[in-house]
Amino acid sequence: MDEKLGGIPLSPRAAARAAGALIALRIGYAYNWFDIGPALPSIGSKYGVGPADWGLLVAAFLVGAGLLQVPAGLLARRYGARSVSLAGVALLAVSAAACGLAPSFPILVLLRLVAGVGAALFFSPAIGLMASLYPPGRRGVPVGVFSSAFSVGSALGIVVTAFLIPPLGWQLSLVVGGAVLGVATVVSFVMVPSTVGAAPKAPTVPGPRVPAALRYRGVWAVGIAFVGLEGATFATGQFVVPWGESVQGWSIGLAGVVGMMFVLPSIAGGPIGGRVAERNRNHRTQFVVAMLAAAGVLALLPWAGLAVALAAGTVFAFSYGIIYAVMYVLPHFWREVPPEEVPLAIGLFNSIQLAGGAGVSALFGVIVATHSYAVAWEVLPLVMLATLVALVGLPATPAAPVGPPVVEGSDRR
Repeated sequence: MDEKLGGIPLSPRAAARAAGALIALRIGYAYNWFDIGPALPSIGSKYGVGPADWGLLVAAFLVGAGLLQVPAGLLARRYGARSVSLAGVALLAVSAAACGLAPSFPILVLLRLVAGVGAALFFSPAIGLMASLYPPGRRGVPVGVFSSAFSVGSALGIVVTAFLIPPLGWQLSLVVGGAVLGVATVVSFVMVPSTVGAAPKAPTVPGPRVPAALRYRGVWAVGIAFVGLEGATFATGQFVVPWGESVQGWSIGLAGVVGMMFVLPSIAGGPIGGRVAERNRNHRTQFVVAMLAAAGVLALLPWAGLAVALAAGTVFAFSYGIIYAVMYVLPHFWREVPPEEVPLAIGLFNSIQLAGGAGVSALFGVIVATHSYAVAWEVLPLVMLATLVALVGLPATPAAPVGPPVVEGSDRR
């Protein structure tokens, strides 16, 4: 357990309860990110807006989530990961529910922006909080499961909302999503002990003005290296279904199933990646092998039939599930980054990836419009491998430090 994170050893039962609450929040976080998609046609009818405005609405959440990543880490460094992450998810819950009550489209866009801010405040501090529940050597699987929970939530956000809209309407369906997340947030305030993720004690000797997490080259290397992967996850999420309909001639339902296979297998990749990252220090090799697999299967899509597309989606999602789990475990090994700055490190490289990935995804759309899907699917893996070269700047991972033992049979809260 990291003492600088306010860590007091927890019993396995207390740690499991807190971890379960955080995983539930991660699922709800992703749900309220993706539940807007099925509602877009109804939103268009309600406010008289078209696809261009839908794009603005979707982008508003990403803007809020991307811009606040680094500030979220700075806030967690000062006030503690628990306070910032739970405040952020509470803001997300309230603003997501309020979207269903928006009196106008501009207000709806503003509320989605605020929801994105809440998501940013939750994300990287919550990863640090999850890791602080466990001693070194036992963090990989919980962090990997936490990472993969995003895929569960995003899939539920799409599917459940699609079923809720016909009987309830899009407005009430959004209120339901935010309200359920609000209940989970209240439960988490009780289940996550205040003794973990607390604000760090003020140092007796003032530290540098610029946090170590912002200066450490490993943070920048990871951020730049996976810009291409972030863009690929955006692009596949946005374009696999229309590609399946327009090029492959599949029904929207069948194309949707293929699209789901580009998300759901990451659920398995996360825990496996976390476990491998915790037990082995060759993290650069882990990144490269998984990225080669992900890029390789994307390059097959121009010639893919249904079976190949399903297989490609499975390998792609499983591979990036591994990559993101390793990525979120890695900062806990960096001795140059204080434990209380781990959320800041994750926030910085995630912000770099979100910004760059959005650009890669936009480039993919331009190539589709000016050339073809076939050309775009070939360019995308090349971009993934081009940005991966930044891993040259990633320092070798040191051996894991030895932490205090978990207190068996106690339940300190």
